[in-house]
Amino acid sequence: MARARAIPGLDAEAAFAEAAARTVEVRAAELREHLGGVLDTSDIERVHDARVATRRLRAVLEIFAACFEREEHRAVLREVKRLADALGERRDPDVQIEFLEAFAAAVRRSDRAGVRLLGRRFAAEQERANRDLAAALDRTAEQDLFARLGRLVAAARTSLEPEAPEAPEAPEAADDPETEVPGGGPEADGEPAPAPGDERVQA
Repeated sequence: MARARAIPGLDAEAAFAEAAARTVEVRAAELREHLGGVLDTSDIERVHDARVATRRLRAVLEIFAACFEREEHRAVLREVKRLADALGERRDPDVQIEFLEAFAAAVRRSDRAGVRLLGRRFAAEQERANRDLAAALDRTAEQDLFARLGRLVAAARTSLEPEAPEAPEAPEAADDPETEVPGGGPEADGEPAPAPGDERVQA
């Protein structure tokens, strides 16, 4: 089984959305790589590695679900699950055939005919499962799965960008700035201010 790749730049200081973007990005790239050659029944470990990769990708999509747009996240997760199911259906007869080949070598010659008969039955199941897997791979391409995963990653990173500050509101203009007297005064009561030297003594 292929080992999971380390996530570069992932540490306790990373924002949750950035951790989501980096992890999904790496796990999606792993799956895409392991899907190469999965229809080749002479190398059954390719299916095994691809199936494990779908499980890893599915796990991180579920862990970081809050970081992604809800409807698109659900749709992408469904496609990953469908692909995982198809890989699992192919994996089962692969394992059974591999076991029977080892078993046939260990039993008596007189028993090998029965083992070969069972082996042919599993080979037919493998062929059918391989056709189903080919259809699942075609669907993955039609649904543009990996591009959609890329858009989920990009959207998670966009959510980390600070919002542009709002422009300050312009101050409201005074109705009549020439006659307005801050704090009030005689003008505020409608009476003119006394002229210099014309102070009257109040009784």
